[in-house]
Amino acid sequence: MEVLPYLDSVLISLSLFLMLGYHANLWHSFKTRPLHTSIGIDALRRKFWFQGIKEGDDKKGMLAVQSLRNTLMATILTAQIAILITLAMGALMNNAYKGSHIFNSAIFGSQSGRIFALKYGSASIFLLVSFFCSSVALGFLTDANFMVNACGDDQFSYRAHTQSIFERGFTLALIGNRSLCMSFPMLLWMFGPLPVALASVALVWGLYELDFAGKSTRSESNLVSVGN
Repeated sequence: MEVLPYLDSVLISLSLFLMLGYHANLWHSFKTRPLHTSIGIDALRRKFWFQGIKEGDDKKGMLAVQSLRNTLMATILTAQIAILITLAMGALMNNAYKGSHIFNSAIFGSQSGRIFALKYGSASIFLLVSFFCSSVALGFLTDANFMVNACGDDQFSYRAHTQSIFERGFTLALIGNRSLCMSFPMLLWMFGPLPVALASVALVWGLYELDFAGKSTRSESNLVSVGN
């Protein structure tokens, strides 16, 4: 029983450090070597795509609206999932605490009232951050949607401002999505710190395969950037 506090404090701290450290490294790579990350490559392609739709062409404006609609739907889905899980956790927390005596093995970690509240509180923080960022991203993307349609009039053609709104929306949508992803390992803390550690390693491994581009993708993006 002496190992109980160490399981929670060590494994959960390492899991959080792994997930947050990975995203800090990803952000540093995005800022210093954008072509080495899929986020940087997507931002570069969006930049040239955005320049292409700023010609006042109605057909390109309609294509931009349809393309942004997909991102809007994905962001709305992220916000809905985050708030629904948060509400479900609030409804089930009392009953789960009453049944916490079922998980009395050492492998499930500590089941004290303070640790039990911390388990749900840590997951709720990630979920609320995801909901907040996704909600704000919807506002930015909606504004960008309107400003793209107004690009034909010189009075409203503020390229730098419109592109800034455009990128903020995508960035906040990405943060909301990643916060939702990081909340899933924390939800497993109810079953002990070991599932959290395993889920964190699996999450970072999967995101690494998604976020860091291979050599062929980098070469293709270099050709695109040179050509434009």
